[in-house]
Amino acid sequence: MAEKKLLIVDYDAKNLEHMTELFAAHKLQIVQASDGQQAYEKYQEEKPDLIILEAMLPKIHGFDLTQKIYSETKGSVPIVIVTGLYKGPQYKNEALRSFGAADYFEKPFDDKQLVNSVINLLSDEVDIDEDLPDPDTVISLLSQMSRKKAPPQKEDKPS
Repeated sequence: MAEKKLLIVDYDAKNLEHMTELFAAHKLQIVQASDGQQAYEKYQEEKPDLIILEAMLPKIHGFDLTQKIYSETKGSVPIVIVTGLYKGPQYKNEALRSFGAADYFEKPFDDKQLVNSVINLLSDEVDIDEDLPDPDTVISLLSQMSRKKAPPQKEDKPS
């Protein structure tokens, strides 16, 4: 997974470093930002495959940033929100449904769950077009299968 790039955004240097260390073993390229404006600029420059960000950010709020990036990418760049402030199902639901977040964690979060979520989202993010046959091939194969499975027609015999 060495070719994958992860943007981690948190105003707290300790949290930023902790999350960076969590992903060091996964051979991801890590880009860091400490506020919403810097995060948006790094997103534009670096084109990360996934973004982890704190909801409460200076300059551009994390929810606003999530919504903006989701809108621009049409959801192709998963965004995982981590927060110590917005706790409860109402915030999680709003982040997932309204802002386009791919996942949501409350601090303190379970390190293993965050890593698993990110790795799964990065794996799901792989372009599936390469694995799918072209539509004409699918139609042809389905047509062949339906002819093979069609029951033989009964002939009317005079009584």
